[in-house]
Amino acid sequence: MRVIVLGAGLLGVTSAYFLQQLGHEVTVIDRQGAPGAETSFANGGQISVSHAEPWANPSAPLKVLQWLGKEDAPLLFRLRADMRQWLWGLSFLRNCTPARTRHNIEQIVRLGTYSRDTLQQLRAATGIHYDQRTQGILHFYTNAKEFDGALAPAEQMRALGCERQVISADEAVRIEPALAHIRPQLAGATFTAEDESGDANQFTRELAKLCEAAGVQFRMGHHITALREAGGHIDHVEVTNAEGRFERVRGDAFVLAMGSFSPLLAQPLGIQLPIYPAKGYSVTMPVKDASKAHQVSLTDDEFKLVFSRYTSERGGDRLRIAGTAELNGYDRHLNQVRCDAIVRRVEQLFPGAGDTTQAQFWTGLRPATPSNVPLIGKTKVGNLFLNTGHGTLGWTHACGSGKALADIVSGRVPEVDFAFQGGLQGRAMGAALVPSRTAA
Repeated sequence: MRVIVLGAGLLGVTSAYFLQQLGHEVTVIDRQGAPGAETSFANGGQISVSHAEPWANPSAPLKVLQWLGKEDAPLLFRLRADMRQWLWGLSFLRNCTPARTRHNIEQIVRLGTYSRDTLQQLRAATGIHYDQRTQGILHFYTNAKEFDGALAPAEQMRALGCERQVISADEAVRIEPALAHIRPQLAGATFTAEDESGDANQFTRELAKLCEAAGVQFRMGHHITALREAGGHIDHVEVTNAEGRFERVRGDAFVLAMGSFSPLLAQPLGIQLPIYPAKGYSVTMPVKDASKAHQVSLTDDEFKLVFSRYTSERGGDRLRIAGTAELNGYDRHLNQVRCDAIVRRVEQLFPGAGDTTQAQFWTGLRPATPSNVPLIGKTKVGNLFLNTGHGTLGWTHACGSGKALADIVSGRVPEVDFAFQGGLQGRAMGAALVPSRTAA
């Protein structure tokens, strides 16, 4: 089939790769000049199956109330006269029950484990490099209440096959000596040895090169303006090219992988996607003193920050710190208060490790669902498929989502047990897949 992938971020490029692997003729369309130029550009770098507890959990409502109006809050609801924001917020609250939290963790862990395995297989098959580290991910806690709250989710993750082990503060310092500075403040930690980290932007661009070499076409600098339906199917996608001319791009199947902008294209088709942009921040800085900088990728759950380290001849030795979320529509302006709060936390934890005078700040719009569970699979429009809504876990879930989506488009049953859009289930559920009418 001719498959048109809308979006050249992590999810679009991984979808294109696996679709091409299954024999489809693939075209990727994106408004930017290069792949991975938006949300995939400067994220936290973690392949973190262990980061499976959703923002919406039983402790979240009280925290959100406490954080209202605080510019440096880890999760900031900037209330707007925006019905989509309010509806999303109500759904978020509905997902804060213990039962829904357990269900959502289950979905997130299953997809994450499958995706991490798929990434490792892809890396072995292609030799792709992206400043990856396979030293695990360590969650540390400087608040005893936060640590206690992490124990039950960690136990559930272990039951699902994610070996997130609870460890002592001393063991945490043994695994990551850079934490010695805050040893007196450490309440405890968890460690997932199988988790990884790496530069998502570099991965996206290198994978795009492999796709191009295999025949995938990339139409960069093309702004997608509309999906045009006829007879219950998408007839074509309407774009303006780099010169401003309108074009119609036709295909047999279309994959919507445009992150936070996916709902804007789906809504005219009568498809309401529960996605709202959650603006995340990141700071990248050169390593100033290697002896003080962390080697293992870290998660600071209390402050909703993740820490990765990239080392390469091309990029040098640098730290990437990312996190927090601001629900403020499609605004991408840097809030200096939030930027300064991240740098301040880095200096508290690892004083002198990074060169803060050369810090580079960035924001990206994460496509968040209220449950943190992404939308993958079929829609009510016969030849339109979704691979979007991955929130803070787009890098973690990218390869598994792309492979599963390629299976669904091809009329195959995905290997992973996951609640796919449209009721599709993986082999572990034993459910039958109804092939798409466009399937080859």
